[in-house]
Amino acid sequence: MAGHSKWHNIQARKSVQDAKKSKFFTKVTKELMLATKAGGADTALNNRLKTAIAAAKAVNLPKDKIEQAIKKGTGEIAGENFDEVMYEGYGPGGVAILVEAATDNRNRTVAEVRHILAKGGGAMGEAGCVGWMFAKKGVFSFPKATFTEDQLMEVGLEHGVEEIADEGDVWEVHCAPEDFDALSRAFEAAGMVSDDAEVAMMPANTVALDVENGQKLLKLIDALEDNEDVQKVHTNGDLPDELLG
Repeated sequence: MAGHSKWHNIQARKSVQDAKKSKFFTKVTKELMLATKAGGADTALNNRLKTAIAAAKAVNLPKDKIEQAIKKGTGEIAGENFDEVMYEGYGPGGVAILVEAATDNRNRTVAEVRHILAKGGGAMGEAGCVGWMFAKKGVFSFPKATFTEDQLMEVGLEHGVEEIADEGDVWEVHCAPEDFDALSRAFEAAGMVSDDAEVAMMPANTVALDVENGQKLLKLIDALEDNEDVQKVHTNGDLPDELLG
């Protein structure tokens, strides 16, 4: 994908429909637990949890459910045990696909992901087959109408900014994953609120798709994301402008 923001905009348009699905509640609840387990319950020190709470609130997950998931993550109350796993494969047009999942049954999940990929014109690959094409990066999106590139660089230069990419209506700021929390705090302290911020798998290069394969890829990603165990899907497919409107 030529810019993480393209896919984020597509996801934003789907959020209303997704919010109506009980499966989406399951996903945000899992992420709350996993984020807490990984970094603790203090959002000042755990930006992944802060992001997870924002996502949970965006789909109207009740406050008591958010608090309960965090307590399960800390072990304060008993909760399910999930393994975080990554599956690799290929999609329409030969694009690379990474599937992040959180599961309590690896055999079930791998079988379901393999089936969805095959049905959608793709295929499951061996571990490492496409993962080398991606790098984990912190990603922030800022509207150009509000901030200039110089303003972003002035704040971020001493806090790990690696690149500021021009993505149409937004500036996309990239950093190493270990600098994500410090950079997030620096932007907040400067009153610079991003439209979107997360640690994502970014492709080194992209594969341009025609409309037909682009539509197939979108359908495949929808099918993968509809699975309760799948948390995120990453691809190096670059959609044509006709599918971004």
